[in-house]
Amino acid sequence: MNLFRVSSFFCAVIAFAVIGTNCGWDRAVFAQRDQPSDQKGVEVLTRGPIHEAFAQTVTFNPEPGITVPKAPPDAIEELPPDQKPAGDNVAWIPGYWAWDNDRDDYLWVSGIWRALPPGRQWVPGYWSPAGNEFQWTAGYWADAKLSENEYLPEPPATVEAGPNSPAPSANDLWIPGAWVWNQNRYAWQPGYWAPAQQNWMWVPAQYLWTPRGYVYVSGYYDYSIARRGVLFAPVYFNPSVYSQQGFTYSPAMAISMAVFGNQLFLRPNYNHYYFGDYYGSNYSSGGFYPWFSFNSGGYGYDPFYAQQRWQNRQNATWTQTVQTDYQNRVDNEGARPPRTFAAQQALIKSGGTSSEKSLVVVTPLDQLAKSTDSSLKFQPVTKAEQQTLAKHGQDVHQFREARQKLEAKGAEKSDEKPAAEPKSAKLKLPPSPILAKSSDRLDKDHTPPKTHEAPAADPKIEPKARQAAAKGESPKDKPTTIKAGKPVLPQGKPSETTDEPKGGSKPVPKTEPKPIPKAEPRVEPKPAPKVEPKPTPKVEPRVEPKPAPRVEPKPTPKVEPKVEPKPAPRVEPKPAPKVESKPAPRVEPKREQPKEEPKDTPKTEPKDKPKK
Repeated sequence: MNLFRVSSFFCAVIAFAVIGTNCGWDRAVFAQRDQPSDQKGVEVLTRGPIHEAFAQTVTFNPEPGITVPKAPPDAIEELPPDQKPAGDNVAWIPGYWAWDNDRDDYLWVSGIWRALPPGRQWVPGYWSPAGNEFQWTAGYWADAKLSENEYLPEPPATVEAGPNSPAPSANDLWIPGAWVWNQNRYAWQPGYWAPAQQNWMWVPAQYLWTPRGYVYVSGYYDYSIARRGVLFAPVYFNPSVYSQQGFTYSPAMAISMAVFGNQLFLRPNYNHYYFGDYYGSNYSSGGFYPWFSFNSGGYGYDPFYAQQRWQNRQNATWTQTVQTDYQNRVDNEGARPPRTFAAQQALIKSGGTSSEKSLVVVTPLDQLAKSTDSSLKFQPVTKAEQQTLAKHGQDVHQFREARQKLEAKGAEKSDEKPAAEPKSAKLKLPPSPILAKSSDRLDKDHTPPKTHEAPAADPKIEPKARQAAAKGESPKDKPTTIKAGKPVLPQGKPSETTDEPKGGSKPVPKTEPKPIPKAEPRVEPKPAPKVEPKPTPKVEPRVEPKPAPRVEPKPTPKVEPKVEPKPAPRVEPKPAPKVESKPAPRVEPKREQPKEEPKDTPKTEPKDKPKK
């Protein structure tokens, strides 16, 4: 009887498993249940790129996106988690494939819960063919009122050099200047001081490269990090896992927002922020910038660093502490955060010190929702809502494909001969499925401050063409270098004034100049080897001296005839005086005597003549 019951039980389990497999339940259960720990073929990462809709780099001289040798797989069917932050302005933005240089393969950037920037719409990035490779085109938060994109010619080289006047108060931040397109030409709009906001972060205007042209993204207010939403850990899938029919994935591991204060990197040629362990020299040569070094080099602007420095304006040692922590992790691999969730779990089980526990950057979502330390309030998401949001994610993928096709057609036209005068082109895009509410439809806590007025364009500043952009040069060709753990920016105008709150508090500018003068001498040696391919013609004159001695034997015979005439004149004067002096006087006296005889004969001749 017991045997019968046991066999019946196992039969029921097997039948349920078969039904679940045919319906795809096993994949869904796998995604929800097994996500917290690494499984075979699935690796949850505690470092990697940050979803571009959550945070995006701002560079002054935008470059074309990176190219990779492999086509991206089809997008994964991604279900949103079963809990989300409370609020009417929170939306689910699905993930996408990103390139991992360490593996030479793609990893999945998980989707995010995002408090949408008021008055903005999300235009996702995409991969597109570029010859035999594939190139990344970044996404961006466009103005929700725009119904078409304007594709512009390449903007001139930036002239942003930091504040040109003292800060009006300690509560002001420096907003960098930018080129603006006006009447078929670029004009420079200078930077200016603006009041900082506690719960809001200003993202300055910038340009982004596309295959069709450059897109101008106006400045806007975004939520502070604590109120921005939930960021989930990236995942590496073995192709045998996501290629299964009916496979679905739902992220469940949330990234701590503390990474934006001590483990943040920027990779501008990919338009992505990165978090975690990127402290090795190979990453510095690959275009990764420590977050605290980006603003001080004149290369771009990091809103997170500007905001946190302003928040710590009364702390004279804050900047030095950030740099010291970075230095420590460069010098000591043991001080670096783990790279996978499995390694983080092993660190926790080992009962490490408090400093090691501070390196825990990934937390299960259910624990985060129960935590009292979180500033976010969570609410459950029903299965029906999950399915609806999953279909909504498919709309985002379709919108991405529509953008890719539109800009690819424009790229074909751009291959033609450039016009004498630069021109722009306006193309219509379908409305984005991720559209934020306008400010007047949000409550007080979600209404951003009034946009500050930028100064008028300065017609006296003449635009100058950029040197590297036309050749397709990317920041990878001008990498950040780190010597003795200290970052050095490859390009830009290092100066004390490039960091925003210079006029804010007295102690801050004293600590700022320390990394800046160190950056100048270290920038020069790195560009030098990269300029070497250009001075290759200089190597040619070094080869010329080798044939030079071969040319010297040719003039040597010319020297010999010059030596011959020198002894010749010396021989001529010697025989000349000998012939003139000696034989002449001796011959003349002997010949004079016989000459006297004929003189007598003429005397006789005249005597005979008269006789005739």
